[in-house]
Amino acid sequence: MEKPHSPACERNREPILGVLREHFADRRRVLEIGSGTGQHAVHFAAALPQLSWQSSDRAENLPGIRTWLDEAALPNTPAPLELDVGGSWPPGPFDAVFSANTLHIMAWPEVERLFAQLPAITAGDAVLAIYGPFNEQGRYSSDSNAAFDAWLKTRGAHMAIRDAAAVDALAAAAGFLLIDDRTMPANNRCRVWQRARR
Repeated sequence: MEKPHSPACERNREPILGVLREHFADRRRVLEIGSGTGQHAVHFAAALPQLSWQSSDRAENLPGIRTWLDEAALPNTPAPLELDVGGSWPPGPFDAVFSANTLHIMAWPEVERLFAQLPAITAGDAVLAIYGPFNEQGRYSSDSNAAFDAWLKTRGAHMAIRDAAAVDALAAAAGFLLIDDRTMPANNRCRVWQRARR
């Protein structure tokens, strides 16, 4: 099959990698939730060879991810896993979790489910990094994000840019505390949390 391609992945991969180089430097096993095309998995696994980069997505996206992984033939990218946040999750422990441009696609109960599952599959000091657009106190950070949110709602009423504080509350309930919040290109952010040891 022809490899799927996301121009956005090409544009945002280097800024995201800058954050991951810092926060995943001492990590070993990463679960990527919603790997999409597989482009991020290949790029980040090549740049961070100490990581085992486990990609995952819904079943319909796995063939495309496999084309990217097979072509790159990296030693640290195991076969992608089927993962729908409402279904069964892979066994951990993962000491890092990454996701890009997923929270605004999922329905809010699915976002809640994602965070609720993290304690069961992560190590005690796991790091969570999520890239995408966020609102602040219910306000859009830019006119382009407001337009993007309106476009999302034409695709599905369940889609929306999420409020940063609401996501932080889910993270805190799962035992993760915000440790970094980076402004990224195109009015996106990369937010990083770490699981607090009990």
